[in-house]
Amino acid sequence: MNKKVKKLSGLFFLVLIMFVYAAPFAVYATSGNEPQQVQTETVNEPETEAAAEEEAAAEEEPAEEEEAEEHGKYYATWLSLLPPVIAIGLALITKEVYSSLFIGIVVGALIHTNFNIVQTITAIFEKMTEKVGDSSNVGILIFLVILGIMVSVMNKAGGSAAYGKWAGKKIHSKAGAMLSTVALGVIIFVDDYFNCLTVGSVMRPVTDKFKISRAKLAYIIDATAAPVCIIAPISSWAAAVTSSTEGTSIDGFQMFIQAIPYNFYALLTILMLIMLAVMKFDYGTMKKNEDLAEKGDLYGGLAKEADAESKVSSKGKVCDLIIPVIVLIISCIIGMVYTGGFFEGESFITAFANCSASVGLVIGSFTALVITFILYMARRIISFREFTDSIPEGFKAMISPILILTFAWTLSGFCRDSLGAGEFVSGIVKAHSAASAMLPAVMFLIALGLAFATGTSWGTFGILIPIVLSIFPEMSEILIISISACLAGAVCGDHISPISDTTIMASAGAECNHINHVSTQIPYALTVAAVSFVSFILAGLIQNVFIVLPIAIILMIVTLLVINKVTAKQ
Repeated sequence: MNKKVKKLSGLFFLVLIMFVYAAPFAVYATSGNEPQQVQTETVNEPETEAAAEEEAAAEEEPAEEEEAEEHGKYYATWLSLLPPVIAIGLALITKEVYSSLFIGIVVGALIHTNFNIVQTITAIFEKMTEKVGDSSNVGILIFLVILGIMVSVMNKAGGSAAYGKWAGKKIHSKAGAMLSTVALGVIIFVDDYFNCLTVGSVMRPVTDKFKISRAKLAYIIDATAAPVCIIAPISSWAAAVTSSTEGTSIDGFQMFIQAIPYNFYALLTILMLIMLAVMKFDYGTMKKNEDLAEKGDLYGGLAKEADAESKVSSKGKVCDLIIPVIVLIISCIIGMVYTGGFFEGESFITAFANCSASVGLVIGSFTALVITFILYMARRIISFREFTDSIPEGFKAMISPILILTFAWTLSGFCRDSLGAGEFVSGIVKAHSAASAMLPAVMFLIALGLAFATGTSWGTFGILIPIVLSIFPEMSEILIISISACLAGAVCGDHISPISDTTIMASAGAECNHINHVSTQIPYALTVAAVSFVSFILAGLIQNVFIVLPIAIILMIVTLLVINKVTAKQ
């Protein structure tokens, strides 16, 4: 890792750790006058107050003891954010993700068990078993395996190779290849997991031909996954946000639609992708990867894992890739609305809001695999034996992301469930909710930090949106802006977190070294995050999307022009 990366990583983690350490002291500072107020009140009725205090203490002690016994004495403290900070820091420094994540898990388990070694070992494997055994997580793993099998089958049938040749004739430049990848990522807006793996498998032959590094491909995939899904009204993400308003008087879907124009991070990320392609420039460690790609090294100086040689059919055509992908998209949409009760009379929007994304994706991907099998058998481009051989090959291709996901889920489980990271952050938010004009910008930073530390955007806005709704219980412009800030910050933190499942799948889709993908995209994501933060400050003050959104776009364009000019001089 070069010196610039170390400096950037060190600065980022220094800021993050300063935030983690400073936050509790800020909370205590805001409540520091409370003891004096109590002391003033006790002058008049000392005996009554003392008796009341003794009674309250007697009632609170058993509850506190039960909570401490259940969660541990470090629950909902700054220590809840320490395990992911350690894991992420180690991963970026060592570029070795498995041991870094496992060390983070061990630290989390030690804190949870009050540093009891025997209980720590038990807690690690109990939590890992719990997360791997969760029905939605199992669905994601099955979906991964089925997509791996589909990719293997399409490659063996020659569909990917045929598409690469066809696209090579239609696309004549590196910028065209990048814009085509962005366009495909925007089109596949249904689900981020589906987006990552499908875009990667389809566009790898095209980007390889035009010497686009795998790190750049992984960034484009990642930047058109969650950022696109969070502004798509019909997606699993929209369903998750909509469901978070249950029990309130606010229409969740209407709130989501109105929040889209204020989601500066998602919108500006797409703008940045287009500008990078058109302006033909890169900066940071991504530039090093792109320079190496021009010399023929697509993997940024890192060794590519050896692939098992497989025979590719010469009968493959473009339709052998296009048809399975289209069927996959349609069947996944049908699968999700099916789980939401669409065929039982629910409306399409309601079905999406109530769907089980993991189950729907499994149903859809399995259906697409069966149809692909029938298509290839009917066209006789591969044999039955070759199809069955693709099953273990596809599974093997997904072993690495499955292992990383397992560790990431376990680490996230300790932080959120066992150590109360969400409660710790929500307490900070509630203590600083008075200045409503600055709240969107503050919410953006808090959501970014929480999603980065826990690796989950859904969990982050699941924690923060109810807090915003409690502060602003009626539909208003400041409510919409604050909700957008939660969503934008959650997506940004998820985007740059090495333990995020979307980031892991983007690496898998591009067949890129995971830590190389993370370290190269962090400067890009933080550039957009900085502009978004300024835009949320303006949004909180102006509260008019027709004024703030154009300003945000201009700020993004000017920022990239300045960076381009500076890097050109260097």
